[in-house]
Amino acid sequence: MLAVREALPGRYRLLLVIGAGLGLRQGEALGLTLEDIDFAKEVVHVRRQVKMARAKLCFALPKGRKVRDVPLPSSVARAIRQHMEHFAPVPVTLPWDDPTPAATPVEAKHRRPRTHHLLVTGRERKAINRNYFNSYVWKPALATAGVIAALDEGSADGARVWEPSREHGFHALRHFFASEELEAGESIVSLARWLGHSDPGFTLRKYSHFLPAPAHGAVPPSTRSSPSRGRSAEPVKSGP
Repeated sequence: MLAVREALPGRYRLLLVIGAGLGLRQGEALGLTLEDIDFAKEVVHVRRQVKMARAKLCFALPKGRKVRDVPLPSSVARAIRQHMEHFAPVPVTLPWDDPTPAATPVEAKHRRPRTHHLLVTGRERKAINRNYFNSYVWKPALATAGVIAALDEGSADGARVWEPSREHGFHALRHFFASEELEAGESIVSLARWLGHSDPGFTLRKYSHFLPAPAHGAVPPSTRSSPSRGRSAEPVKSGP
């Protein structure tokens, strides 16, 4: 992961830190703004995403149309501050939820453009198109880090083809976040809330293989102090 971060152009490196350190989905990382960061309370408000709709970009609520708060580790806060020293937040205006022309006054009111100061933008100081980012920024970084093979330019039709890398997409950073939190002793309930899952049972099924095996006589992971957050995890309630 660190090798991929170093292989990314400087203006995009914060996205990897956000994905791995906050567990945000790609669209949520692309839509994160300075106003969403509360450095004093050490919390990040996940309020929107940048999504593609009919081949155009727009702002929208996070997946499931639910906002949430995620703890802000000191390492991520430091990375955000360092990023802003070189790349100031950029005001970007996009339609809300649907970029197509409205058919009714109600739709027009709902879709009215909104301006947010994005932490990470492209070279043209615009919101990042995830398709461009994945093909021209993310995969070259994976190849440089040796995660996937280099670009194959030897196909019969001359097409430039990347090795399929679904398991190495931006979403892998979210899995990294989950594994680190569980290893640190955080509860499934907390992790589900931070990931934006409505059902902790889904989170447990998806990430149970990341739970550390309890050692003989060890304190249960759900009650021990979390070294990654510096606080106690929420206890798991036992049966009646």
